[in-house]
Amino acid sequence: MAIKNKVDFDRVDDLIKFSMGMMAGEDGSKLIKKYQNAIDNITPFDMVALEEKQIEKGVDIKAIKKDIEKIINVLKPALDSYEWEKPGEGHPVYYYMKENRKLEDLLGNTKKTIKSLKFEELTQKEFADKLKEFEQNIEELSKFNCHYTRKENILFPYLEASWDYTRPLQVMWSIHDDIRTGWKEVLAGVREEKDLTPEIDKKLGRLFLMAYRMVHKEEQIIFPLAMEALTEADWAEMLLQEPEVGYFKIAGPGQKELNASQQLLIKTGSSRKVEKTKADGDIKDAVLEFATGKLSKEQLELIFNYLPVDITYVDENDQVRFFSDPPERIFPRSPAIIGRKVHNCHPPESVHIVEQIVEDFKAGKRDKARFWLTINERFILIDYFCLRDGENKYRGVIEVTQDITEIQELEGEKRLLD
Repeated sequence: MAIKNKVDFDRVDDLIKFSMGMMAGEDGSKLIKKYQNAIDNITPFDMVALEEKQIEKGVDIKAIKKDIEKIINVLKPALDSYEWEKPGEGHPVYYYMKENRKLEDLLGNTKKTIKSLKFEELTQKEFADKLKEFEQNIEELSKFNCHYTRKENILFPYLEASWDYTRPLQVMWSIHDDIRTGWKEVLAGVREEKDLTPEIDKKLGRLFLMAYRMVHKEEQIIFPLAMEALTEADWAEMLLQEPEVGYFKIAGPGQKELNASQQLLIKTGSSRKVEKTKADGDIKDAVLEFATGKLSKEQLELIFNYLPVDITYVDENDQVRFFSDPPERIFPRSPAIIGRKVHNCHPPESVHIVEQIVEDFKAGKRDKARFWLTINERFILIDYFCLRDGENKYRGVIEVTQDITEIQELEGEKRLLD
């Protein structure tokens, strides 16, 4: 969908002046009065165009995030008045919104627990029990990550292929990461301090605001536009990919809904999954001959998917072309990322590293790059390898990710089978 066709650019120009004034610290009341007409009539289309234009003008994502809440506070009433048709069961947006209600319930319960910790007279044991309850709530809130992961790896690629203005999605992803990091920091802080300190309480206030505001951004900006931008086939494809990532405190689609999506795609013939099935039928028994042996397509897939590593291939045009599907993935992947530009596959705060690697590979400055980090107490090794053909021409990069926790612990020798 051409978002620009539904944008009032005169209104967006006024909204840019308003938002830039707010970010510069000008008098908010005067700015609101001056641009009242634009503020009162903003649509989700205008909001996306506004963020896109801000980034085009050189405003970085950190600056946008810093002031976005006070700007949204002013724009919220008009955005809330925008009417759009909410989908029913069997549609990805239905499950996103159902998760949001569960999130709001948990946030409400957590607020009550915080209030009792701060204002009620509790015995030492009662305080310890309430603090434990609070920790459990924060652990549960951190599991909302699956909701954000589905957006980033399934919804966003479809929007990137359909929208004119996609940079606001990067702002949203960055806020996802801030929320993820925030819950981890709060949980670590409470466990270390054995108390709800003023510093932790302040961080909680910010986190609650970000979480609630993200629900608003989804339901009053992103989802209304997505409903107009994407086709029934797009949504059906997404529904089939989402269960692998999982849902937050809801059952997700049942077999009836999944079958309906599959039938729709077979009927329209537009699904990546349908295309894959046709290809399977055409070359299932074909043998691919290499310099070092021969393999069928089935054998090749088995080899890739049973290697104890995640492999992703990005071609010379910086587009994702392949990923392996091992039994236990380290980082989420979905068919939606095939054809996606690699810079859209990473959060804004780290994408510059990937871009630098690719730039160095293309320039011949390096042929590999290695990183390692700890995720959920597992030690993860990430290697990037440059691919060049027989004429030394750049043909892309493969990312190989491996959990080497057990490998690090090896000592001595082992020559016998257990």
